[in-house]
Formats: sequence, structure tokens, C-alpha cells
Amino acid sequence: MENHLPPPVPSPLESIDDVIATLAAYQYIADRGLATAIYLALRRHKPLLLEGEPGVGKTEVARVLARALDTRLIRLQCYEGIDQATAVYDWNYARQLLYIRATERARESTGDGREGTAHVGDVFGPEFLIRRPLLDALDAAHERAPVLLIDELDRSDAEFEAYLLELLSDYAITIPELGTLRAECPPIVVLTSNRTRDIHDALRRRCFYYWIEYPTLEKEYAIVRARVPEAREVLARQVVAFVQALRGEDLYKAPGVAETLDWLGALVTLGHIELTEAGARDALGALLKYQDDLQKATSGNLLGKLVEKVRTTLSQP
Repeated sequence: MENHLPPPVPSPLESIDDVIATLAAYQYIADRGLATAIYLALRRHKPLLLEGEPGVGKTEVARVLARALDTRLIRLQCYEGIDQATAVYDWNYARQLLYIRATERARESTGDGREGTAHVGDVFGPEFLIRRPLLDALDAAHERAPVLLIDELDRSDAEFEAYLLELLSDYAITIPELGTLRAECPPIVVLTSNRTRDIHDALRRRCFYYWIEYPTLEKEYAIVRARVPEAREVLARQVVAFVQALRGEDLYKAPGVAETLDWLGALVTLGHIELTEAGARDALGALLKYQDDLQKATSGNLLGKLVEKVRTTLSQP
């Protein structure tokens, strides 16, 4: 059990209502549950673990937080096989080699009789260190806590997850040649997962957790009005109702909010002011990303039926 917590992150987000209002000012519509998780993560200085289907706005939380807090966003995109050299730090071997050669030439030109090349300590100094996202997030030079986004953690392996557990315990990284580097201003950490595999319980226990559901019809409508304000109201309502109905079909990958926004934006770009079957078909590649789902939507007149249903429902008083 932790005996000490760092001081709360100084921010304008002094209440749950502040979080809701501030995120809305940056076009992110958060329900009270998510706003509460964000608020507590900031006040208690805990990592925030967000899970949910792709496209529901997990990554966007970190982006909007960085903007709202006027701080830097540092993103680590996880993938299978990610290692320390990619995520934490590496050495600039080319620069080290150049330094060694330059040192040897300087000794030859001055007649220095010492044998050997540059001392090991000379080439493993801070100037030769390449800071990857995790080490960068702990940099003491940050004037304010950055937002560290560890995106799609479920794509990494258990070994990397175990390393993160150690890092998030002390906000410190040990480099054998330099010692332990500790953050003076620990980062605000947001982890996301699409749950393609389970995240270990030990890591979950260190985080505040929130599952982001697909939004309700009214919430999704509020999101598209905030993000695509140029769309006609009737088109925005039709698009949201269509997507909500489409998610109820047996699809390989149901469209997320990101796809709703892309589809509405594509329809606006094509000059549509209302949803039609022809227009929906033309821009369908912005909404569905798998061939099987495209075929399902366009075969058997599913697309036409959903468009007609939406138009009829919304035309009723």
C-alpha cells in the first residue's frame, strides 16, 4: 500500500463539473463517469486506464487533456515486440563511433602516447543518450507535468507490461551507465486498451479504470455537432441514427464514434444535406473498414432499409 502520494497536479480542473466543461470546450463530450475517473486520476496522481471498443474516444482523452492543461503530449504507440530501445532509451551508436574516432585522431595529432580508445564513461554520457517516450516523460526539464499516452497497451507483451509496472511505481528509470533518473514532476499517465488481451491485475490495481461504452444516440449527436458543426442538423441526426442502428447488425467490426465523424464529414464534403441511399453508399468506406461488413451493408438492401427507416422515424413529429 502506498504511504505517500505526490501533490495533486495543478490544473484548472478543480471539480468534476470543471472536467466536463473543460473537455466540452475542446469538443470532447464526456459523461460524468468518465469525468469522475479523470478528476480522481489527476487529484490522486494515478494512471488512468481506459478500455473500450476501437473508435470510442480513448486516445482522444489524452490529447484533449494535454490541450486543456496546456502541457506536452508524449505518445507511446504499443505493438507486439516493443522493447526498451524503442520505448525507454537507446544509445546513439553512430555519434559514439564518431566521438571515438575523433578522440583517436586528436591523440595521434598531439602525439599523446596513451593506448586504447576513448574511455567507456566518455561515450555513455547524457549527450549520447536517445530519449524514447517513457524516459522523455520523466525528464526533469519539464516545467509542468506532461501527459504520457501509452496507447493500445494490449498489443504489447507481458514482459513490457511488467516493465511498465515498475516504472509507474516510482516514476524512475535506471540506466546502468548513468544511474537512476527520477521524475521531479511525474507525468499524467493515460493507458488505453482495446482488450484484445487481458491487462495483468497488478497493473490494473495501480490505475483508475474506466470502460468507455459506445455513446447513446443523444450523446453521439452532441459529439458530431461539436466536431462537425458545418453539417446540417437533419443530416447529423440521420447519420447518428443510422450508425446507432447499424451497430445492432452482426458486423465484424462495428463503427466507432471516429467512423461516425469521418462518415458525416465525407457526406458534407460530397455536398449532402440529407441522408440518401446513394449518398450513404458513395461514402460508406469512411464508415465501414472491412470488406465483409461493406458487403453485408450493401447486399440484401440493408443499406436502403436502414436509410429509409431513419428518414421515416425522424420525419415523424
